Order: sequence, then C-alpha cells, then structure tokens
Amino acid sequence: MNLRELLNIVKTELKDLSSLENPDFRLEQAEFQKDNDNWEIVVSYLVENTNPKSLPLMAITSEFKYQRVYKKIKIDKDKNIIGFYIYEQ
Repeated sequence: MNLRELLNIVKTELKDLSSLENPDFRLEQAEFQKDNDNWEIVVSYLVENTNPKSLPLMAITSEFKYQRVYKKIKIDKDKNIIGFYIYEQ
C-alpha cells in the first residue's frame, strides 16, 4: 500500500465521525510494522467544536468553530482497520 491508499481507506471508514461536509482528512504519520505486516498511521480531521472554552481573551477574538482531532489507526495487509486509538500530541 502507498500513502494515498492509506489515506483513502481512512476517509472511507471514518467519514461518518464528522458532521462536516469536508472534514479535511490528513495523513500525519505512517509507519509499516514489518513484524506483524500492519501499517500504523496517525490521521487528523476536523469536527465541530462542541466544547468551546470560556476565556477572557475569547471576548476579543473569534472563537474557533472547528477543532482538529488526531487518531492513531492500524491497518492490516487486507486494507482493514484493525485498531482505532486516541492520539494525544
């Protein structure tokens, strides 16, 4: 598999996790795991910001309507997602 294929698998499988028409999926990191013949990747995409922070600075700036979330995903040689994890930067 090449990087474009990995990103397309993620777009197809995860598109329903965001209510946005264009979640702007991005492949952030990819590593092939030779010992188990799997890809371990990190992807990011946009979701609506459902938990806005209430800070004094927000009164003079525009609050972000969207936020980018990151997920670590494992994909096997048959192009199936076999792991989906929270990813903290």
